[in-house]
Amino acid sequence: MTHRRAVSLLILATLLWSIAGVVTRQLDAARSFEVTFWRSLFNALALVLALSVMRGAGFWGGFRRARWPVWISGVCWALMYTAFMVAMTLTTVANVLVMIALGPLVTALFSRAVLDHRLPWRTWAAIVLAGGGIAWMYGAEALSGASLVGTVVAGVVPLAAAVNWIVLQFVASRSQSGADMPDMMPAVLIGATLSAAATLPVALPLQASLHDVAWLALLGVVQLAIPCLIVVRLSRELPAAEISLYDLLEVIFGVTWAWLWGGETPSASTLLGGGLVIIALVFNEMLALRRT
Repeated sequence: MTHRRAVSLLILATLLWSIAGVVTRQLDAARSFEVTFWRSLFNALALVLALSVMRGAGFWGGFRRARWPVWISGVCWALMYTAFMVAMTLTTVANVLVMIALGPLVTALFSRAVLDHRLPWRTWAAIVLAGGGIAWMYGAEALSGASLVGTVVAGVVPLAAAVNWIVLQFVASRSQSGADMPDMMPAVLIGATLSAAATLPVALPLQASLHDVAWLALLGVVQLAIPCLIVVRLSRELPAAEISLYDLLEVIFGVTWAWLWGGETPSASTLLGGGLVIIALVFNEMLALRRT
């Protein structure tokens, strides 16, 4: 797979991730933990079907024999699915997004320390510029509505994401060197199952209508299952820090959906900050293509 095609698929994955906000606005009664439960449940059901088709009859046998990287990655997926929604109930959306913007930097540092990956200067510059763009978009609002507990919970998301990308990168690099490494696709299913099981007790009594369940099924399949499988596949092609960097596009796409279909007009600081993120990503990609 060429670098350009891998980046194009990664952008598609972030585009699918970004529909969560505008779809959630269509819900009638489901809220908070119930949204996470139904979304994770439908994610798990979709993954069972998809992985059974992709891997055939041997999928469940391999699933039972899954080794430690699969389980670590699965726990990370579960933390990412769940901590985001919990943080939303404890602090402002802006505070959560600013914390998530730390993801590329945390991933780059973990990649350097654990895998000894030396990132090119263009990627470091893009991480700083893109993180600054997100901070510009939401910094003032985050400071005005900050909650210590909510901030700590929101910080779990970039930390879990960084560990997940590092584990996926480790498995991919070992596989390319000829080592016998496990299939990482089942980790997404483990994460979805753990997330659904953890949020069900606090989601009761369930309030979702059939209308809500239909929208949440869309989230589980299109917004979680498909892009997560895409990203696991792309971990063989792209560095962990670059995957985390392009994940920031989810914020930009989410703002755009809210503008087009949610009636929310972005502020000047949002437009400027979003522009910085896009400039950083274009800058990184142009230099990568030039180097190629």
